[in-house]
Amino acid sequence: MSSCLRQSSFEVVVILVVYSNKGRGVSKFAALIIVVVLVAAVAVGVGFGLRHQPSAASTTSSSTSTSSSPTTSTTVSSSTTSVSAVTIAPLNTSVLVDDSPTYSPDSLDPASAFVSTDGTVLTNVFQELVEYNGTDFLHVVPVLASSYNISANSETYTFTLRHNITFSNGDPVNAFTVWFSFVRELYEGQAVGIANYAELTVNLSTVSQTGLDLPWGLRHAIQSVTGLPAVSDVNTTISVLNNMLSNFNPNNLTQVRIMEYPDQAYVVLGEYTFAIRLLKPYNYLPLDIANWWGAIVDPRYVDAHGGVQANHVNQFFSSNGGPGTGPYMVKSISTGFSYIVLQANPHYWANGQSGVPIVAQPPRIPVVIINYGATQNDVLEGFDTNRVQIAYTPIPSFNQLYSSYMYRSSVPFKDIFSDYGFQPLETGFQMNTQKFPTNITDFRLAVVHAVNLTQILDTLYVFNGSVLGQLYLGPVSPQFPTIYNPGHLPLYSYNVSLAEYYLNISGWEGGFHVVTPSGTILGNPSAPLLQPLTIYTIAPESPFESTENLIIQQDLEQIGVSVSIQPVTAAVYTTWSTPQSTPNFFTPVYWVPDWPDPIFQELVAFITPLDSMGDWMNISWVNQVAEQLPFVTNSTQLIQEVSELYNVTYWYAPFIWLPNSASYLFIQPYVHGVMYNEFVYYWYNTMYYQPYT
Repeated sequence: MSSCLRQSSFEVVVILVVYSNKGRGVSKFAALIIVVVLVAAVAVGVGFGLRHQPSAASTTSSSTSTSSSPTTSTTVSSSTTSVSAVTIAPLNTSVLVDDSPTYSPDSLDPASAFVSTDGTVLTNVFQELVEYNGTDFLHVVPVLASSYNISANSETYTFTLRHNITFSNGDPVNAFTVWFSFVRELYEGQAVGIANYAELTVNLSTVSQTGLDLPWGLRHAIQSVTGLPAVSDVNTTISVLNNMLSNFNPNNLTQVRIMEYPDQAYVVLGEYTFAIRLLKPYNYLPLDIANWWGAIVDPRYVDAHGGVQANHVNQFFSSNGGPGTGPYMVKSISTGFSYIVLQANPHYWANGQSGVPIVAQPPRIPVVIINYGATQNDVLEGFDTNRVQIAYTPIPSFNQLYSSYMYRSSVPFKDIFSDYGFQPLETGFQMNTQKFPTNITDFRLAVVHAVNLTQILDTLYVFNGSVLGQLYLGPVSPQFPTIYNPGHLPLYSYNVSLAEYYLNISGWEGGFHVVTPSGTILGNPSAPLLQPLTIYTIAPESPFESTENLIIQQDLEQIGVSVSIQPVTAAVYTTWSTPQSTPNFFTPVYWVPDWPDPIFQELVAFITPLDSMGDWMNISWVNQVAEQLPFVTNSTQLIQEVSELYNVTYWYAPFIWLPNSASYLFIQPYVHGVMYNEFVYYWYNTMYYQPYT
């Protein structure tokens, strides 16, 4: 997975870090800043598989389609062709150790968890009404719901819940629990909620008026049932909801009537029937709520551990997690989340049940140890000695991992390398379109034609002759073929002469000149020399990013644009909240959409100020079209307007679209049943061991 670095008017900052290459960054989320920070903690002293443990300690413990698109994959070959037979198995069949996350979770509460690594826990401890089907990212299956239906206008989604579902502590789940979870997700005012429900179940104009992230219609529901002035008095709304959600009681008639009020976003239609009513027609809602911001949490537990307050994180839940309905539960947590231990949920509702989707099947491996932010040496040593079952390392470290692998003589590379192909992901080199000299379109066109993307691809994304990177043209990723580049525009070419042509024009436009290494003057020779520019990146700069930045630096200098590389801290990055405070160049911008909607989650994010990535692109016609485009249901109109937006963006050139990495993991050859998803990571409960011979 990958990370997004971007800015927003929501004024929320989450700090993360990309430790290695683009294949394992950070997700997310729509309309927010995400900055990357490495957490490299060393876990000590507890159980099998925690870093620096020399040996294993014994551990025991008792579809609906919304779209369609093939997921492409790549093939990596190994130079090792001769292997000898040997039986390989885990050191402890009751434990799975995962060293793949490159940074720690920011929260264990679905209402405040913001980064993709959180999925390693949240996907397995909590569940949603529907979840991705496990084989692709474009289809969901009912999980806590037994079924659901969609209204003809795609504005109302009605879910029928399974009976006899409980949390791991035995507390029951019903439609009232679901209502509590969805309202709480927004009401606590954290980025994850508003980012994923804005303009769907939340009216942003109401948010700006009240300062509250409320589902539409809830204030009217409170006023209609209680007679209190919740519509006109924000303090009344806060008082009622603080009390109701912190003392949640489905047997309280007033609370029930509020939840059953029909004209609002979330409606209880019966004990096991729940409806989501949208502000606008939207076909991608099931894909949205299949992520952890659609997770169902236990109201009794929340209320016993801090309750719910407007615009406040529940610190206990965030730090310790809580009971979920999922196949695993949290057993232990280290200080700073350097590791988390999961164990099979003994009260899991799906135990012994038939007809359960594969992503909700009971777990086969009782204990999972997740090590977060392990150093590359720890990752390589752990995997190579069979103490770790799942690992991630950047492409330049492949040879190091395989050359030291203890079973190298018996296991070909392809049997430990799992390639999940190219999934929705975008990586960019952003240019501030509102600040000199990158506010000159011809200057930006010079930059995009000066950078040799093929060299970056060949240098950083190739292993043993197989390419694990993808060139593409944003603002939509190629995994959405009907929406991706519908006008068939060519990729920006690496063309030094063309770059110099545009740079010469921009020099006359902007009143400057440059001198190429050959002595050629481009621009107005009577105007001042263009002063050196800086490419900013987040510290610490990984070797992968350092190499990529060096290539870009050298390519720009060959056309006379002098640049330096400047790593900055996350704290510095968070100050870039306006065009003038944002530097001319920043790289890399990693972006994985929160859910697979190519318009709302990709196109809008890159080319409008609502979700500005720091390029500050702000064209009124583009903004108007993009604002309504996510809700266009006519496919002909949709493709035509996307084509027009692509054309504008192409010639506006706010980004260099850097290569994307394939999604991959290193997995021991005896581990089976891994189902990877770019949006939620994977489900440990589908995994099982089978000796490799």
